[in-house]
Amino acid sequence: MLAALAAAIARGEPFPAVADIGLAVVAGLAGVAGITMLYRGLAEGRMGVVAPTSALLAATIPVVVGFAREGVPPPVVIGGVVLAMLAVVLVTRAPGAQADHPSGIKWGLAAGLAFGCFYVAIGGLSGATAMGPLVVVRLVQAALMATVIVAWRQPWRMPGTVVWRLVGIGLLDMIGNAAFILASQTGQLAIAAVLSSLYPVTTVILAIVVLRERLTRSHVAGIALTAVAIAMIAGGSAAA
Repeated sequence: MLAALAAAIARGEPFPAVADIGLAVVAGLAGVAGITMLYRGLAEGRMGVVAPTSALLAATIPVVVGFAREGVPPPVVIGGVVLAMLAVVLVTRAPGAQADHPSGIKWGLAAGLAFGCFYVAIGGLSGATAMGPLVVVRLVQAALMATVIVAWRQPWRMPGTVVWRLVGIGLLDMIGNAAFILASQTGQLAIAAVLSSLYPVTTVILAIVVLRERLTRSHVAGIALTAVAIAMIAGGSAAA
């Protein structure tokens, strides 16, 4: 939140309009709900069900809304969008272990719906300011999480060794959100949402390279489709 505030001041942005503040509040609530339900689903259900379900729904909702708001892009871009969605599903698939566990499909659907609402709310910003609404998003999320911690008496103290890691995670997450806001303001919501939904590809590649995790055929196919999808979306958008 502090980083977003500093960026807004550095950019000389005006105070967000009332409508933008309202959308930022909705985005903040949806973001917290989405990540909470995703983690619950991963904990109680099967990753191979929860992760692809939430990722696909999170990408589909803003695509539909974006097409309705801004019109349908060229066929090559639509093809790239479809391939990107398929790539997300392939990359987030996990081996079908623990078949006796509940699927967690309800949590995946709920998380995907919340993430989709987050994208749509952010995509509805007026464009007059970018970092200001992000400050509101983070403020709402911090206030909500603090309320939950106090109301349910949740443990909140953490080892000092992880604090700076969490600061780094927070800054990276803020940069990602800021980039999505700027992308949706300068281009089409559907394209920005689909491309940002490809973030699991980066996670998988880093897990393979850094953590030496096993590379599956599903991962290879998903990564390959990602490259093709990005090329199709970028080429079709530039031609349009």
